[in-house]
Amino acid sequence: MEHQRDQPVTLLDVRDLQVEFHTRDGVAKAVNGVNYCVDPGETLAVLGESGSGKSVTAQAIMGILDSPPGRITGGEVLFRGEDLLTMGAETRRRIRGAKMSMVFQDALSALNPVMSVGAQLAEMFEVHEGMTRKDSRAKAVQLMDRVRIPAAKDRVGDYPHQFSGGMRQRIMIAMALALEPDLVIADEPTTALDVTVQAQVMDLLAELQREYNMGLILITHDLGVVADVADKIAVMYAGRIVETAPVHDLYAAPAHPYTRGLLDSIPRLDQKGRQLYAIKGLPPDLTAIPPGCPFSPRCPRAQDICRTDRPPLFAVSHGRASACHFWKETLDER
Repeated sequence: MEHQRDQPVTLLDVRDLQVEFHTRDGVAKAVNGVNYCVDPGETLAVLGESGSGKSVTAQAIMGILDSPPGRITGGEVLFRGEDLLTMGAETRRRIRGAKMSMVFQDALSALNPVMSVGAQLAEMFEVHEGMTRKDSRAKAVQLMDRVRIPAAKDRVGDYPHQFSGGMRQRIMIAMALALEPDLVIADEPTTALDVTVQAQVMDLLAELQREYNMGLILITHDLGVVADVADKIAVMYAGRIVETAPVHDLYAAPAHPYTRGLLDSIPRLDQKGRQLYAIKGLPPDLTAIPPGCPFSPRCPRAQDICRTDRPPLFAVSHGRASACHFWKETLDER
């Protein structure tokens, strides 16, 4: 069924978001001025190595950041034009789950091990919509059917450990979509799944997105996962967005050396027998991010200006931007 909704052009607009973690070693600047937006029915893929700030940004958007030690120190998160960061806790709680929800990375940890999956799904309808236990259980079975869990009626009383990894992730997707939210954030939804199950999970997410016309933020470090499902990509490094582009433009010609390094790291069938490329070095310590471009210590193109002047996001073309002093040279590289 198709859901028609009167929505503003921009469903989610993140503006200059900044998040810090106060640790024994100092203040870790996990998110440093992130900007991105998502429209209804659009998929934004957020890419980057572990520790680049992808998940922390998502947690700040959802209002589930561990505080302390995490703290939002600046920026806005506009959902349908209203700033989530200035809302009261109760108002934001009503939005979370009903209007925006999240598919977590580790389904086994995210699900309650001592409650049946049916009870966990039904609880959402009981709490948010005031359904009876019988009706909410029936809705739980419908949802399990919808995400293609075999024999849903017989398995609604089973516990998380009785399902395979792929089936648990389908249950997580069912929970995220239970109340038909306008925005879903999927944080590494295919981690630890084999490639066949990965494809099934991604196809299911794409199908449900089309059905509900929801915005989708897909967080991953695997560029191979997003090639066929994303509309646009934001690449993060050291808490900053270093490149944004429509998905096909970015794959055809990246405009940042870090993005090019990520693309070159993907195994290719036409390069069988060759040594797999890896980006040298490690991401910076977030308590001591170097001056200039944070990627400069690892960048093969780095020059003196890169070590002293932090590059802004330069406009590359319509819908494209790159935080690199030498984005033109990188874009022309083949």
